[in-house]
Amino acid sequence: MLDKYGIAKRIAKELRDGYYVNLGIGIPTLVANYIPEGMEVILQSENGLLGMGPFPVDGDEDPDLINAGKQTVTMLKGASLFDSATSFGMIRAGKVDLTVLGAMEVTDRGDIANWKVPGKMVKGMGGAMDLVASAKNIIVAMMHTSKDGKSKLLEECTLPITGLHCVKKVITELGVFDITERGFELREHAPGVTIDEIRAKTKGRLVVEGEITEVLV
Repeated sequence: MLDKYGIAKRIAKELRDGYYVNLGIGIPTLVANYIPEGMEVILQSENGLLGMGPFPVDGDEDPDLINAGKQTVTMLKGASLFDSATSFGMIRAGKVDLTVLGAMEVTDRGDIANWKVPGKMVKGMGGAMDLVASAKNIIVAMMHTSKDGKSKLLEECTLPITGLHCVKKVITELGVFDITERGFELREHAPGVTIDEIRAKTKGRLVVEGEITEVLV
């Protein structure tokens, strides 16, 4: 089974040289620490930063330099700062090659719910709806089940929708899934995780065909 760092490391394997990438709040932010050596990836944050680096080491934090999740970050050589209107203009113009988001629910058609739990206070949508509407490729990093053991990979979302038919891939602690017209197509299973366990914890349509390799991180 993967922990959150393992999920982030596996997602980093999806990066390609020259990509412009937006990392959402939660597990996705950890991907910044696992960009393959020698690969140039430009990280964009919707609060107005292009060229974001890995998290700072203890003692080197700059409280004025934060990402969209209000975590302190670093800037790479050549990075730039600008207002959020310019940042969202980049997103809406389709300049982001890959977006990595967290989610509370994802369906087997690629729908995502990741911004609001009914009855709980929320500060707002943030940039999620713009990102899912405009990004060329969306990968979701999430836990496969809720704290009470219920599947979060579903046929229908029960929470307010962020975007429809937009997620291309889901990576959880149990495995790696492509979302196609057939549903969640299992590509890799996490170490120590069986196909039967994945079947039992996936409520959406699950396709298991061919060789299913173990996740390597």
